[in-house]
Amino acid sequence: MKEKGITLFCASSDSVAPRLREAAAELGRLTAASGHPLITGAGKMGLMGAANDACLAAGGITIGVIPQFMVERGWHHRGLAQLLVTEDMHERKLTMAQLSMASIALPGGFGTFDELFEIITWRQLGLYNGNVVILNVDGYYDHLLEMIAHAVEEHIIPEDHTTSLYTVVTTPEEALKAALAKPTSLHLSSKFCGEQQFREG
Repeated sequence: MKEKGITLFCASSDSVAPRLREAAAELGRLTAASGHPLITGAGKMGLMGAANDACLAAGGITIGVIPQFMVERGWHHRGLAQLLVTEDMHERKLTMAQLSMASIALPGGFGTFDELFEIITWRQLGLYNGNVVILNVDGYYDHLLEMIAHAVEEHIIPEDHTTSLYTVVTTPEEALKAALAKPTSLHLSSKFCGEQQFREG
């Protein structure tokens, strides 16, 4: 087993479409083949459950990180190689980041959006050095990416941040390749690194 894992953010709802479930399962299998542990929020359902199950079936290592209140509700996967129980959601996200060399976001809801934008922000602030990958299965994230582009047009998000902070791909194979790549050099605005300037207009 390689030391650092691949963190996966994704839906835990069991109502997800089969094509999304298969993408999650394929990513689980690919992560197992890479030798890196798969790190998730320890869910047993939805895309999270599909990724965990596929990784385990392929002989991979799965590490789940979940707050105590979710364990008490029985939401956790009981077949994981390791289950880490945290006090709260904040500690959960911090632990997942500390254990990982990269983070991949599959389709998901509010929880996934929260995790994705927080890890991008941490990378922006120099608090997380791993690659961040958005796996845009069947255009799921198209509207979100359009919103980010709109923020760039409004001079709220510097354009260089959209190329330095995360990578957008469309297949599980591309996602794992991007996750395992040498972390991209950050070319950020002067507010964050003092080297480049973000000019309006």
